[in-house]
Amino acid sequence: MLFFAIWPLFALICLGFVLSRKGLPDRAFWAAAERLNYFILFPALLVFSLADAPVRDPEVLRLGGAAVATIAIAAGALFLGRRLRPAPAARFGPVLQGTVRFNTYLGLAAIAALAGPTGLERAALYLAVGVPLVNVLSIIALTDAASLRSPLALLGMILRNPLILACLAGIGLALSGLGVPYGTGRFLDLLAQASLPLGLLCVGAALQPAALRLDGLTLAATGALRLLAMPALAAATAHLFGLSGLEALVLVVFSAIPTAPTAYVLTRQLGGDGTLMAGIVTSQTVAAVVTIPFVVWLVRP
Repeated sequence: MLFFAIWPLFALICLGFVLSRKGLPDRAFWAAAERLNYFILFPALLVFSLADAPVRDPEVLRLGGAAVATIAIAAGALFLGRRLRPAPAARFGPVLQGTVRFNTYLGLAAIAALAGPTGLERAALYLAVGVPLVNVLSIIALTDAASLRSPLALLGMILRNPLILACLAGIGLALSGLGVPYGTGRFLDLLAQASLPLGLLCVGAALQPAALRLDGLTLAATGALRLLAMPALAAATAHLFGLSGLEALVLVVFSAIPTAPTAYVLTRQLGGDGTLMAGIVTSQTVAAVVTIPFVVWLVRP
């Protein structure tokens, strides 16, 4: 049953990879599709999922705390390791992103397949906490201390992120009790339905197999941290915070999915090692075909 719920997600990724390599529709389409999803469709999904979410539920609040703790512990361990074994920001940034960032498209698609609309509500709340945190950590890791951006500039970059803005809007609607009135919910729902399939196709189109030929040891180590150590840490954190059932599943799944393809874009923008980042994204996405079903089988109630 678990296999039948998850394999279509990876089939869409594979289809996106094949289509992009065949030039269908064309190279420009994939860049435009990614931008459409990032700025319109995916934010619509987040607002729609969060607008009626039980944001005051103590179990949900514990999920947010557990998400922060899981990401912060992993990032803290990496920063400590960097002090013991110094590495330039250009290489440390990709490793940190490969460990703590998550592929939001795949995570939401997996939760939707496993737990339906209620799972999507919890997953959107996880994103409301996790997306800002991993973005801040990624920027810090990719930036040398001497050239670290001012707090205001960093805040401005975070607040221009459409996913963060969508999370804030959705939580605001949930707290107000207004929901999404006057047919707005149906409009957002229609946009949201296109987001996850298109997002998974774009994930496949962004894979770069050529990048797997370099830094094999780094790719393997980062993959093990992301796909095996992070879900183990998440399971321990869930136990510590008293999470169970759906909330624990969301925490573990988002800790077990591969890193985000957008990490490559940020790495290039901030002068990091783009080839290493592309290799991390590609290797983890391929390996996740095996690791995600195994992890979910272990933790699913």
